[in-house]
Amino acid sequence: MEDRYFSRESQSDITRMILSTAFFEGLPEEVAERATSLSCGGSKPPPNQVILLENDWGSSVYFILDGWVKIRTYNLDGKEVTLNILGKGELFGEMAALDEVPRSTDVITLAPTMIGNMPAQDFVQLINTEPLAGIRLAQLMGRRLRQVNRRLRLRESDSASRVADILLFLAEGQGKTTESGTTIPNLPHRELSSLSGLARETVTRVLSKLEKKGLIHRDRDLLSIPDVHALERMLV
Repeated sequence: MEDRYFSRESQSDITRMILSTAFFEGLPEEVAERATSLSCGGSKPPPNQVILLENDWGSSVYFILDGWVKIRTYNLDGKEVTLNILGKGELFGEMAALDEVPRSTDVITLAPTMIGNMPAQDFVQLINTEPLAGIRLAQLMGRRLRQVNRRLRLRESDSASRVADILLFLAEGQGKTTESGTTIPNLPHRELSSLSGLARETVTRVLSKLEKKGLIHRDRDLLSIPDVHALERMLV
């Protein structure tokens, strides 16, 4: 199934949605609009669609306008490793644009997704000319580094702590506050297995235990964490 691209008449809608992402929040309006004017595009790829491949050259930076993607690589044994899950409002592809080197990971959709793209040279020019854009990018990279460091520290922890940490990791990056708590996508157990480094059967068993304790609630598409702090206490 091929990507469905936005019509030419939707160009202004694409730009508006890109400008509504967290990266552009607080930037001078004229600067943001100049950076995205007439140069942005978009597509609506289906689930399990490869957006970027490792070792491709980076000609664009991408903004997730709706849906979810996973950042994937492979270990030395050829086993797939999920490095991150990104959702609405996040961007990816910025490292290859800044370094002018091939991409280091694959990016694949996990659900029907809407993606906007911005030419790499326009993104780099924005970073070079607007200090707040550089600060925003540094904050984004710092947050992702902290998340990775936390996950590395927990690699030797028990399975319950590791699964709880992945749920908190997703809640921090993609959680939505609702009346029932913080909701995150109810990802397939194979994705949680890859993120945590645990066997899928172990992940399934831990999730069942967490649900019995009332620490999480699951339905078809969403997983709810009634009390994030209660889940955090499992990591102590």
